[in-house]
Amino acid sequence: MTFEGALEYGKGVLKDAGVLDYQLDAWYLMEYACKICKSEYYLHAKEEMEGAAFQEYRLLLKKRGERVPLQYITGVQEFMGLPFKVNSHVLIPRQDTETLVEEALKVLEPGMEVLDLCTGSGCIVISLLKHARVGISGTASDISKQALLIAKENAKQNQVETELVRSDLFQNITGKYDVIISNPPYIPTGELSGLMPEVRDFEPLEALDGAEDGLFFYREITRMGKNFLKSNGYLYFEIGHNQGRQVALLMEKNGFRNIKVIKDLAGNDRVAFGNLPAVK
Repeated sequence: MTFEGALEYGKGVLKDAGVLDYQLDAWYLMEYACKICKSEYYLHAKEEMEGAAFQEYRLLLKKRGERVPLQYITGVQEFMGLPFKVNSHVLIPRQDTETLVEEALKVLEPGMEVLDLCTGSGCIVISLLKHARVGISGTASDISKQALLIAKENAKQNQVETELVRSDLFQNITGKYDVIISNPPYIPTGELSGLMPEVRDFEPLEALDGAEDGLFFYREITRMGKNFLKSNGYLYFEIGHNQGRQVALLMEKNGFRNIKVIKDLAGNDRVAFGNLPAVK
């Protein structure tokens, strides 16, 4: 079969399986299986694909057709222009979360210390360390040992240094920070069953389930976070599309001020942040 024919075959397989981005995913899997770029594909589109390469492509299509996320098949996801290793122990970094990183970058100053709670792949703190134009230090914390192993690999790959702490929220955290940032689990338990199969069946449940109303981790982090922030320290959250008002109220109740809710490119609530005023 030619490369062109194989790509059309792949699109058909994924479309029949109900994959939303079947055309893009068919290409990405061909790129991964055959180690070719777009220009090479167009150059050789009418040529025969090697049998071994086609068999590999078919195996990858089968996995994707079973709704295994593309990123778990290829093992990588780009975030903030950086490559991040991912597997089933960590949530796949989303473009929406780049809004969180971009907002936090605005307040960073030389010497600041940042804590990333529920770090997963480490994409948030690593991106802050990589893109900050000032010298800062970062700590990545997660309850999952397997997630921290991935975060460690990602820090090394992206050539940044970050302290890694295995902790259930603040349980094993010491010291105080200028910025605490978190993308915690925020999906209400009752909504998990309605998620797309790629998310529901393959991404780690503990990174998704925000308990009955989706606000459990926001309550805990805002309540305890005050004890781990320096004067005028900032707390940054990624939030669900309809959680802006509720999270802002939780932050206000716990003494945070100058609270803002930022929308993502789609116009949905995505980030809530505020600071803890200095004690006079």
